[in-house]
Order: sequence, then structure tokens, then C-alpha cells
Amino acid sequence: MTELPTYRVVQWATGNIGLRSLRGVIEHPGLDLVGLYVYSDAKVGRDAGELCGVAPTGVLATRDVDEILALGADCILYMADRADIDVLCRLLASGANVVTTRGEFHRPASMDPEVRARIEAACEAGGSAIHSTGVSPGFITEALPIVLTSIQRRLGRITIDEFADVSSRNSPELLFQVMGFGRPPEAFERGRWTHGAQSFGPSLSLLAEAIGLPLDAVEATGEVAVARHDVGIAAGTIPAGTVVAQRMIVSGMRNREPLLQFRANWYCSADIEPVWDLRDNGWRVVVEGDAPLDITISFPVAPEDYAATTPSYTANRPINAVPYVCAAAPGIRTTVELPQVIAHLGPDRFPS
Repeated sequence: MTELPTYRVVQWATGNIGLRSLRGVIEHPGLDLVGLYVYSDAKVGRDAGELCGVAPTGVLATRDVDEILALGADCILYMADRADIDVLCRLLASGANVVTTRGEFHRPASMDPEVRARIEAACEAGGSAIHSTGVSPGFITEALPIVLTSIQRRLGRITIDEFADVSSRNSPELLFQVMGFGRPPEAFERGRWTHGAQSFGPSLSLLAEAIGLPLDAVEATGEVAVARHDVGIAAGTIPAGTVVAQRMIVSGMRNREPLLQFRANWYCSADIEPVWDLRDNGWRVVVEGDAPLDITISFPVAPEDYAATTPSYTANRPINAVPYVCAAAPGIRTTVELPQVIAHLGPDRFPS
């Protein structure tokens, strides 16, 4: 009987997304957790199962990169809060494939040329591939639009709205100091929108090129709305007349018009001025084409369950991508180049 394949996997980093990924790997019948890299000294030496709330696995966390390299893993799920190019090059040159939630690798042409050359050389040396994915950017800006445009022959625009009601988040520093909620609109730091082009521009550019309509430019702008009355949220109070909703707009421009547009809507109340069409947590995707579509995807999750549930949206797609990246040709591999990622949800290992 033919032995069904199992992929030897290392989980790299154990933040909110990393811990969900770690548990997903442990529970996956076709993946074998062989290593765990952590950044906290307090986690070193602890069992992977203990860290993510399942039975012990015998795999102990380490901060030693050489220990990870010695494992000879098929794939590393790299979920660090920043991309360490030196380390990534070592991992790839050792022969380990990498699936990452880092956004640097969605589109090779958008990368710093020197970094791209180093990563590609490491992939060539190790016969390995690296792939960036996740949920946003990733699923909502690449995987889903590719499917939706498969029934189009003419396209005017795709608009992706992402909605996040943050009123239940008890993080005063994040909401009031970092994001600027509760400030007078004239004091709102509008320069924070500029990161949108860097975060979502490569993904939108990849999509545009895939459908044969390359972009001329990517622009990032934004707007705010104010509270019509005092709003009490978990983190405090937002006074009337101050910022209670904000929208980052990333536009992929073609012929001076937006062809692809991603809009992130963060809000603490829907009772705002001016009035916006704010939806429940999730997405709305509008395709203006010869087969027009208006699709709403909501997250049916109670606020008290957000912390336990929402990491799955980002962590699961990288897990499901492991066999496809391991089978890919060496190099930086995009959503367009890989086969459609199909989740293996059965109780058995991957079919041979």
C-alpha cells in the first residue's frame, strides 16, 4: 500500500495568529509538528501543546535557529511580527519551504530589489519556495477576487469593503492613541493612511496583472466621520463631534480611474456624521462588470468570542497552503502561480 504523505512542519512565532496556527498543525492529520520557534524566554522549553491548550506533543519551544535548521523540516509557518531577511534566507537555503503571513512576498516585483535577489538566491540554493498569504491581504484581495472575475468578460471596478466594529475592544492605548478615535477630526493624523499602499498595493497589483489589467499606480487616502452624540465603548468614551469611524482607501488606478479598491472601515458606532454604509464585521465585495455581483460576507461571531475565533481567519489559509508550497518550484510563489488552495478537512492524511 502506498504511504500517504505527511509534511514535517515548524511553527515560527506564537502570537495570537501563531498560537492558532500551532494548534491547527497539531490537529491536522497530514501535518507533523517537528519544531517550534518562540521569541519569549519564558516560553523556551515549554511543550507546544501546553502553549496552545492541547495535549503535550513532545515538541519543546526553542529560540535557537540552528536547532530549527537541524530538523530538516518540509515547511516553516513563519508568523513573526517582522520579516528577518537574514533568518529567512538561512531557512530557505537549508531546503525548508516557507509559508508566511508577512506581507512582503505577495508580489516579487513590489519588493526591494536587493531583498528579492537575496530571497530568490536562497530559494535556488535550497530548492525551496516562499509564499505570503493570510486573510487581508490574501484571501479577500487575491483568492476570492480571482474566483469572482472568472465569470467576467468585462470589468469596470472591484470594490472590497472590510468592516470592523472595534467598540467591544478594551484597548484604550490602541484605540485612542494609536488609531486616533476620540480626537477632533482636524487633529486626526491622516498620514497613517500611507501605509495602506505598502500593505495592500502589492496584492492589488498582483490581482490586476493576473486579469490582464495592470495598474498605473496605487494610491492611499482616507476619511473620518464623527460621533453624533457621546459614545460609550469598552475602552472609554468618545465625545460627540470627535472621530468615531475611519476609513482607509487603497485604490489601484488604471487610466486615472480606480480599477481595484480596498476600503478598511473601522468604527465604534454607526450613528455618525457624515452617514456611511457600515455593515457588520466582515466584507462586502462589489464587482462592476458584465456579470455584476454584490456579495456580503459576515462574521457570525459574538463579541465575547472574537479573541477565540478571529485568529482562524488568518491562520488557517497558510496551514492549508503547506502541501501546495512544498510542491511548488523554487522561488517566491504567488497566489496566481499556486494551484487553488483546497482545505483538507478529512480525518485521513493527504491523498497520494
